[in-house]
Amino acid sequence: MAKRPADESDGKHDALKAGQRPVQKDNDDEAGPFEDEFEDEFESEDEILEAGVDGRPDEEREVEEKRVVLGSLVTDAMEVDQKTFIPGRDKLAAGESLSPDTSTYEMLHNLTTTWPCLSFDIIRDQLGDNRNSYPATVYAVAGTQADSRKANQNELMVMKLSGLSRMDRGKDEEDSDNDEEDDDENADPILETKSIPLPSTTNRIRNYQCPPQNSSHPPTTFTATLLENSDVLIHDVTPHLTSFDTPGTMITPQQSKPLATLEMHRSEGYALDWSPLAPQGKLLTGDNDGKIFLTTGEEGGKWSPDNRPFTGHQSSVEDIQWSPNERTVFASASSDGTVKIWDVRSKSHKPAVSVQISKTDVNVISWSRQTTHLLASGADDGQWAVWDLRQWKASGINGSISEPKAVASFNFHKEQITSIEWHPTDDSIMAVAAGDNTLTLWDLAVELDDEESRDTAGVQDVPPQLLFLHYMETVKECHWHPQIPGCVMVTGDGGFGVFKTISV
Repeated sequence: MAKRPADESDGKHDALKAGQRPVQKDNDDEAGPFEDEFEDEFESEDEILEAGVDGRPDEEREVEEKRVVLGSLVTDAMEVDQKTFIPGRDKLAAGESLSPDTSTYEMLHNLTTTWPCLSFDIIRDQLGDNRNSYPATVYAVAGTQADSRKANQNELMVMKLSGLSRMDRGKDEEDSDNDEEDDDENADPILETKSIPLPSTTNRIRNYQCPPQNSSHPPTTFTATLLENSDVLIHDVTPHLTSFDTPGTMITPQQSKPLATLEMHRSEGYALDWSPLAPQGKLLTGDNDGKIFLTTGEEGGKWSPDNRPFTGHQSSVEDIQWSPNERTVFASASSDGTVKIWDVRSKSHKPAVSVQISKTDVNVISWSRQTTHLLASGADDGQWAVWDLRQWKASGINGSISEPKAVASFNFHKEQITSIEWHPTDDSIMAVAAGDNTLTLWDLAVELDDEESRDTAGVQDVPPQLLFLHYMETVKECHWHPQIPGCVMVTGDGGFGVFKTISV
């Protein structure tokens, strides 16, 4: 499985924003670092309606004005073809481009960065839980994928995204008294970043927050970055986060240096996860040799890796997830098609349970925080599934592998699953990203009767559990915001997207 996009130094294509198909554009049309693309794009619809009396041949104008809106085809006469458009299955005709239906979003923003990011993570903040007010604010960290000839430009980006307004639905007469409040909600989005130099491309990045010593101080935020050169770097990004909201704060070069550089891996890897139950920090990392290493934080800021790896996978370790409720248990997914359950107390460093769940690579897994016996997986063949861990049997003396049945399984996506994550508070909602340039949201609480058609809204092979489909070019990773219900952040070749749908 190709984990990393090819270098884009050949200039064959430009980075795309979320929700768009490639659209021919002038070479001098350069996107800014952070923009709300729909503020301008959808104001031009009146111009499209009025175009027609410009003296050009009808055939030329028809081709230029034809465009596709997710779920419908809009022609030059603005007649809607009710045929649903599904990215990855339906094909665009010459002169057509893909645009999202903004009526289905409560919030939708996109930003571009100098280099794409394969991985990112959202950071919990001090602004409160269950936030529904606008404009929204998001803090995050990400690692870049600079061109191989410009590797010295790689960086760990600490980001603050603010001024994230809701979609403009227009204004009723009765709302005219709320102009001041509307102005606040429709604030311009702002992206602030702090840069930490990195020596190599980032394969995976995750953050962990240690509880503060007292309530007057923010938690200490650590990041672990798994690099292409196989090193693991641990940074304390607390000063960088604090500087966003404390004017005049200066970041010293020493504060941007790693607390630890871990060099136990002999090959690069993509699997990394912090334990949610270890106050001092406990980190697992997996590599392409099938080895998993444990690193533990100690008093005084020391990080101690156990140089004896956990072994059992026959191929690369693709993902790792700590148990949300058992301090010593974790799961791993591999390109050997198995998921294994481990206990770090095992002296043998061998898996306690080994399950064959796919004939292809198992790329990603996610452990439900709400229903802790449920584990979700995504594979290279586009299939994703949910498993009941209570049905998995312990490995025999000879390391036998069982093959249980999934609680739920979907093959809607036709390319590899690149990211999967349970909703932080609703154990029936899933976010799934795939190589077919789509991110889908699912509601597993929707049941399908035997007599019920598998067609949704007259569209073939669309399961009723599918809530929402968001288009993004070469989507790589997605995360729910833990404090903004329904808010999703996603990364791809074209940059980042932050959105909230009317469905979740």
